[in-house]
Amino acid sequence: MTGVISRTAFDIFGIDIYWYAIIIISGVIIAMWLSSREAVRVGLREDDVTDFMLAGLPIAFIGARLYYVLFNIGPYLNDPIQIFNLRSGGLAIYGGLIAGGIWLLIFCQRNFIPTWTFLDIAAPSVLIAQAIGRWGNFANHEAYGPITTRSFLENLHIPNFIIENVYIEGAYRQPTFLYESVWSVLGFVLLIILRKKTGLLKKGEIALAYVIWYSFGRFFIEGLRTDSLYLFGGIRVSQLLSLVLFFASWILIVCRRKKKAPLKNYDRTQGKNQRII
Repeated sequence: MTGVISRTAFDIFGIDIYWYAIIIISGVIIAMWLSSREAVRVGLREDDVTDFMLAGLPIAFIGARLYYVLFNIGPYLNDPIQIFNLRSGGLAIYGGLIAGGIWLLIFCQRNFIPTWTFLDIAAPSVLIAQAIGRWGNFANHEAYGPITTRSFLENLHIPNFIIENVYIEGAYRQPTFLYESVWSVLGFVLLIILRKKTGLLKKGEIALAYVIWYSFGRFFIEGLRTDSLYLFGGIRVSQLLSLVLFFASWILIVCRRKKKAPLKNYDRTQGKNQRII
């Protein structure tokens, strides 16, 4: 095969720097920039996003790693030191989202920032970061689906360099990383459109729309992947969690809208650099 991408982008003093790390960091930087711009528009400070990310990013990585290890514990019981070997791979998006979400609740309480407002700011940016991050899986030749044919891939009208790089272990594979990346980009565009429609959504519903969109797509895409984490009985962890999050988000939207006290609309017109309390 020609044109196969190496996992290593370059090396510094003999230490390999992987494309995976470069791509993930790029996604985080773009997400921070987008979130900071939106924070200012709704009356928060740009520094609020930076302050959140200073601790939030390492917490999210720890959560992503712990999630992966807990649901794939066997190999790590035999060699526990490998838990800390991040260069070997093994991060789970859902684990990062859960850990990051817990930190967000704590951060907002400490800094007197409305939690739903901050979640609405972050949601579209997280989706675009996830879309970018999946290309790290592409560079690592991981997060792929079952065996398929080259003609099937060509009929998807995807670039040839992608087709060449999903030839893995002697066969062409479904590019599930690409499916999720495209789904996340579409979700990002949708959330941005919804966010600009004044009065359409209530505060917090942009964040809930993110959960609904991502969990719906992830449920079906996860069913194609060959590297899923499993619970008892062959149940895929991410599919089960996707179902829970999807229905819980819809229930939360309905319950919040039925409350007697009216919910505020998501408002992007408040004065700059004025903290909302």
